Amino acid sequence: MAERITPRDQDYAQWYQDVVRAAKLAETSPVRGSMVLPPNGYELWENMQRGLDGMFKATGHRNAYFPLFIPKSFLAREAEHVEGFAKECAVVTHYRLKEDNGDLVVDPEAELEEPLIVRPTSETIIWDTYAKWIQSWRDLPILINQWANVVRWEMRTRLFLRTAEFLWQEGHTAHATEQEAVDETRQMLDVYATFAEEWMAMPVVKGVKTASERFPGAVDTYCIEALMQDGKALQAGTSHFLGQNFAKAFECTFQNQDNEAEYVWATSWGVSTRLIGALIMTHSDDQGLVLPPKLAPTQVAIVPILKKNGDNEAVLGAAREMRDALLNAGFRVILDDRDQYRPGWKFAQYEVEGVPVRLAIGPRDVENGTVEMARRDTGEKQSIQRDALAGTVRETLDAIQAGLFEAARQRREENTYVVDSYDRLQEVVEAGGFALAHWDGTAETEAKVKEETKATIRCIPFPDQFPGVDTQEAGTDPVSGAPSEGRVVYAKAY
Repeated sequence: MAERITPRDQDYAQWYQDVVRAAKLAETSPVRGSMVLPPNGYELWENMQRGLDGMFKATGHRNAYFPLFIPKSFLAREAEHVEGFAKECAVVTHYRLKEDNGDLVVDPEAELEEPLIVRPTSETIIWDTYAKWIQSWRDLPILINQWANVVRWEMRTRLFLRTAEFLWQEGHTAHATEQEAVDETRQMLDVYATFAEEWMAMPVVKGVKTASERFPGAVDTYCIEALMQDGKALQAGTSHFLGQNFAKAFECTFQNQDNEAEYVWATSWGVSTRLIGALIMTHSDDQGLVLPPKLAPTQVAIVPILKKNGDNEAVLGAAREMRDALLNAGFRVILDDRDQYRPGWKFAQYEVEGVPVRLAIGPRDVENGTVEMARRDTGEKQSIQRDALAGTVRETLDAIQAGLFEAARQRREENTYVVDSYDRLQEVVEAGGFALAHWDGTAETEAKVKEETKATIRCIPFPDQFPGVDTQEAGTDPVSGAPSEGRVVYAKAY
């Protein structure tokens, strides 16, 4: 299996595509930019959903669903919002086909009175609804999340990273005060950061976007940024403080406790199947996919070593007992007792698919009360006692989870540089990594760096994101020579 995967140092982009294909995470479809997610890919997304959904509900949010189609006039109500998404919209103009000389054509008599937009995001349709739900301060806050698909007509597509259609969650909340909304925005950013680090084993930098990188219609956009193995950044989640912009656009007001009318304060926040791309590029290797155990669709694969034309009942019986014991202990386990594939083929396949722990048991293991355990992350193999199986597997999975995070954290640390000259800034972003440089706060300097290096300001980091580096210290912008209030994170990005 591994020979089908291009080495990272030979062609990183091809390596990524090879891992996605070999691990059966996603496929292209007849519709450009729309993915097919086979079970391996969809179960990985389901596990992400499970983790995030529990965190959302623990912070008081509930799930709801809103329409896929949005009247075109809704987008026009918020000027920055429509400008940001207009070029990516898929538009429905007719509602019927008809047969014409054996061909199917759009019926010109079935034109919609108003075109409908296939949702690129749901702020407009949701705030039209909130305007009906909210009358009084007693109706607030509203804390809603939606799991859905969205469409943004990407011209240059790449599985998981940039697709025309993708799965995501989008939270939309309404508040009585500005401070409540700001607190919500920051809280959900913290939720994303915790999920990235504790579930995905992916260290992230928390910060705020510059005005040019802000979500269309937002007052502030907060983000988490991760560093991939090739030294490029990937935006892994965003949380937006929307102020009262959408409330004003949709006339969403409430009577406050002084019986005065006020506009509602808003937030929105979201992550998508793009996280699967981040997961692949954070942990995987030249043998295939590497997954953190908390998210792996299968945590343990059991492979019985069977004799040809022999009595295998003892081995199969022991394998079934192991499977049942691990299932009862709460692990996600498969027993691969297919006889049309050799054990070596199975070992290679589970390595490519990133199963964290593989157990192999043969006749001698049955006699000795042992089983061979192999770790996907290190390749280490050891013989362990079957009567201590569940405890040993739990310890091993915990060690893999922690080890993957530490390896990614160390790699980021080794590829993060404090830079004080434009030449050094250019060197760092060209080689790959985070460049912590002073910025004078102007869009002109930001645009100059982007044009000349293809690097962007990934975020203005929160304090203490980089141990030993005071990013809040005043200095001089290495590009313009103007005064700077602090350092930002420059990098090339996906």
